[in-house]
Amino acid sequence: MMADTFSPARSRLESVLRAGLFAVTTELHPPDSADPQDVYDAALVLSEVADAINATDAAGANTHMSSLGVCALLMRAGYEAVMQMSCRDRNRIALQGDLLGAAALGVKNVLCLTGDDVVNGDQPQAKRVFDFDSLHLIHTVRIMRDAGVFLSGRKITTPPNVFIGAVENPFAPPYDWRPQRLAKKVEAGAQFIQTQYVYDIERFQQFMSRVRDLGLHERVYILAGVGPLKSLKTAEFMRTKIPGVQIPDALIQRLKKTNKDQQAEEGMKICVELIEQIRQVQGVAGIHLMAYRQEETIAEIVRRAQLFPRITPELARPYLQASPH
Repeated sequence: MMADTFSPARSRLESVLRAGLFAVTTELHPPDSADPQDVYDAALVLSEVADAINATDAAGANTHMSSLGVCALLMRAGYEAVMQMSCRDRNRIALQGDLLGAAALGVKNVLCLTGDDVVNGDQPQAKRVFDFDSLHLIHTVRIMRDAGVFLSGRKITTPPNVFIGAVENPFAPPYDWRPQRLAKKVEAGAQFIQTQYVYDIERFQQFMSRVRDLGLHERVYILAGVGPLKSLKTAEFMRTKIPGVQIPDALIQRLKKTNKDQQAEEGMKICVELIEQIRQVQGVAGIHLMAYRQEETIAEIVRRAQLFPRITPELARPYLQASPH
């Protein structure tokens, strides 16, 4: 049984997952701008097709508007936000302070990340912090929320009441270790998981089989990462340059056989097919849909996958069976 099953849901995303609905989350890539309208324009399409919108935290170690700033703007517009917190750039003092500030602004969902190394970003000369890794950050957020204290032991007047998330990569070797790593994150306090891109269904099914053997699917909500392959060039770049992304040869060959001007459409078809297969995997609670600066594409994929319109927990409650969690 999920932890906190009988306590009030902390966020709309948690409510959707508790109701047993197949959740859809997505990402808004923060602009290189101080204009809030740039955030609103990108979020407008996403808000209709997703239960929550992640605000990435300097993804790829590249500078953009902060995750906290984007979340504040999303909530001002009435959208459900997931704040990403990376350990790369801040020590434990700053991380704890940012969590309090985010909660005070109304953030209800926090995704804990170790963070991409600076060598991958546009300012490789930047100093790394990595005072924590994601496990320590998850534990810290849980201590602050549930025990109402900082790591120093000092009391927090009003603890941050947040839904705690983490990430996992089923495709990074050693494969047998990934479910064990997930178990550690669950023990630390993770309540929902967003995975790396799932293109290799067979490998993902093997991962989920072990997850079920460990009973983790009954303790954490798992959202499988998906995304469209815009072109053959994009697919080849992703599988050779992005750690932990596995794209089977069959998908590469499928794109090679497609005319260049039709590859984006074929990539969308592949994504929808993958979503349909993922929905059949026991223990998967939803998808996390990622498409860099392709907000309209995300909306179209959700519609083609017949996941739109989104059903709210309130509307679903009269006819949905109780969640198995």
